[in-house]
Amino acid sequence: MKVSDLKIPVEAKDYQECSEFVRKQIEEIISDSIKNGTNKILIQTNLKRGLPLENINKVAGPFVEAWALEQFEYISENLKNKYKLIHVEPGVRLAPYDILLQFKKQRNGNDGIVTANVDVKATSNDIPTSGLSPNITSFGRIRTEYINDPDYIFIILSLKHKVYGEKDPKTLMTNGTMEVMSFAVYDLKFVSERDISYNPALGTGQLQIRDIHYVTETKRTTWEFCQMLDKKFISSKGDQAWNKLAELHGWLKGTETLPEVKAEEVV
Repeated sequence: MKVSDLKIPVEAKDYQECSEFVRKQIEEIISDSIKNGTNKILIQTNLKRGLPLENINKVAGPFVEAWALEQFEYISENLKNKYKLIHVEPGVRLAPYDILLQFKKQRNGNDGIVTANVDVKATSNDIPTSGLSPNITSFGRIRTEYINDPDYIFIILSLKHKVYGEKDPKTLMTNGTMEVMSFAVYDLKFVSERDISYNPALGTGQLQIRDIHYVTETKRTTWEFCQMLDKKFISSKGDQAWNKLAELHGWLKGTETLPEVKAEEVV
């Protein structure tokens, strides 16, 4: 496929500034939650053995994601909050994000809005392998998002937690606590090539982070990011499979770009 046949996304000049802005706001929100002690999720169970701590990471994701959503929602209710967060909504089924955040920001001397699509990843402090190669999003879906919107900001919010519990001698109930201990915030577009891997096993293939606790950055344009993803896909599935996806999802000039990627099983 010739480059001249492709739709080439061109982001706004202030993309990097906007990306750094939303990451800073998210970092401050989570950091303040930890400092203020609002970083705990209480879980009560009548299981005789208490919480299954060796497998708690399997259920931690939904809890931690719900916690993060509530932190953002609580802040957005204050219209004069210092983080300039003005809108929060949970992701719907098939959406590439878990939480959508909108911040107020000056852009080119005027009042503007910056949208961050946030993918929440929970990792356990007590399990050494937790955080290794988590699925982030599918190749077909995320590439289409960047073609539809070259200024698309996809944020990975990694939340590390620990879980502990104690039994109440009177009620014999186990009072468990899931505590968010630390965090990291990444813009997917700036994650270095060596830290992104491609798993062809699911649908159009899943992008994964090799180790979410240790990620380095590479500043790049939206087009450079798409080219990097294409290279990983083609090296795994070949040019013919890529051409088929390009025609399906509207990555070629003269074709209509899908407003929403639903054909995740197309290879």
